[in-house]
Amino acid sequence: MSTIFIIAVTVLFSYKGFNDLLFFRKYEFHVGSIRAGEQIRMISSGFLHADLGHLFFNMFTLYMFAPVVINYFGEASFFLIYMISLVFGSLLTLLMHKNDYNYRAIGASGAVTGIIYSAILLQPDMMLGLFYVIPIPTYLFGIGYLLYSIYGMKAKNDNIGHTAHFGGAIGGYLITIIKQPAMLTDNTFMVLLLAIPIVILFIMSKLGKL
Repeated sequence: MSTIFIIAVTVLFSYKGFNDLLFFRKYEFHVGSIRAGEQIRMISSGFLHADLGHLFFNMFTLYMFAPVVINYFGEASFFLIYMISLVFGSLLTLLMHKNDYNYRAIGASGAVTGIIYSAILLQPDMMLGLFYVIPIPTYLFGIGYLLYSIYGMKAKNDNIGHTAHFGGAIGGYLITIIKQPAMLTDNTFMVLLLAIPIVILFIMSKLGKL
């Protein structure tokens, strides 16, 4: 139920943004406006999207991975992980772009990535049909998604919140481990494997490569 609620709100909010530029500009992630006190953008930007393709990809991915988290933790915890991942995504974005007052971004990708990471930690043997045909382990999809995000951050050729993917992944990763600490010993390999792209991001940031 919470999945349908999130998708419905996101579709309605995004559709409004598609057709109302003033609305879009008022609620997108914009560093200058946030630093001027408009913190609502930290959350509202997660419900806006660049176009129908961006919206469909995020909501379809959420729909595919949400049941795993809900089955393990329940509806309330799923919603909590989603929102915490969204906030983590915005916080990391603000931290990494705090001096770029013109930086803008939108998208639910951070929150969705948090759910992806949570689901993979909870059910590491899941498989995914790449292009609906080629079966691949979902942990490869999750890691590949974040590595692609590094490319998006370097290319800077759109206003999709690529940095938020990492913040969201960190949020979903930490909350899931906090709620299920036994996986640190029961599933150590996957816990370490999923941390690799996050570590790469921070190393590249420290080296000034982003």
